[in-house]
Formats: sequence, C-alpha cells, structure tokens
Amino acid sequence: MLSPKEKLRFQQKSQQKRLQPNQLEKKVQELKKQGNTIVTVNGSFDLLHAGHLQLLYEASLQGDILIVALNTDASIRGYKSEKRPIIELEYRLQMMSALEFVGYVTWFDELDPRNLLQKIKPHVHVNGAEYGKDCLEATTVVANGGKIHIVKLIDGLSTSKIIEKIKTCE
Repeated sequence: MLSPKEKLRFQQKSQQKRLQPNQLEKKVQELKKQGNTIVTVNGSFDLLHAGHLQLLYEASLQGDILIVALNTDASIRGYKSEKRPIIELEYRLQMMSALEFVGYVTWFDELDPRNLLQKIKPHVHVNGAEYGKDCLEATTVVANGGKIHIVKLIDGLSTSKIIEKIKTCE
C-alpha cells in the first residue's frame, strides 16, 4: 500500500497532466506558439488494454504533444450502456496520466468530441480503423487545417469483448 507521502506524489504527478476543459484553448495556444505539433485522440478508454496502449503510442508518434480526451461517465452511459463505464472517470484520468507518451488528459461531457476539437484545432487527430478517415471528427479537424491518422487495431481485442469474456469465466 502506498504511504500517504507516496500517494500524494502520485496524485500530484497525475494532476500535472490534467487540463480542465476550460483551460484547453489557452494551453494549446501556448503549446502551438512554442512550435509543438498537437495530436489528439478521444474515447472512453474503459478497461485499458493492449489495443488502447498501441493506439495511444502510435498517436504520440504523430506529433510532439498527445492530448487524450476522455468521455465522462455520463457521456459513456449516453452512447454505450447504463452499466458502463466499468472504471469511473477519475481512475481513467489517472491511468492516462501515468502513460509516459501522453502529454495531457482532459474530458468532455458530450456524446462526441467535435466541440472539444473545435477548441483544440489539432494538427493531427487519431482514430482507430473501425471509424475510418470519414469518422465523425474528420470534418471539424480538416476544416481547421488538421489531418486524420488511422491506426490499425488488434483483431479481436476490445473492451466489449473483454467484458463478454469475463462474464463467461467461472
């Protein structure tokens, strides 16, 4: 178990990478002024698995700063199921913050990230191959001068499939 001092240090490190949604525009403008290429990826990232990690790592290679935008718990319930997420937002933020190749993490309450992407105006937005280049986010990203990068996913590996597998375990 972490000592109180270690726990505080962990929380502080996690907080350093978090951007409140209302802080995003200003921080991103600063980063762009410094010449950084901004990359975004969004999703629920519930039950973090190897497929997520590979997608996030490849995303990080597309520029200088990777910003991960997480759906809030309410947002996930709105588009997945009332029983989701499995892991609440606070813990998903901690997991993302712990990844070395993630620059910043933020969150959004809408069902889709277009409003958030309109504020960030990333140079590159990354999506999994299941959504393709014509993904929901493409119009917003391209209209602001960005491009879409598609990552090939690991066949058969998804949070939904992991949940189904867990249900069959006894």
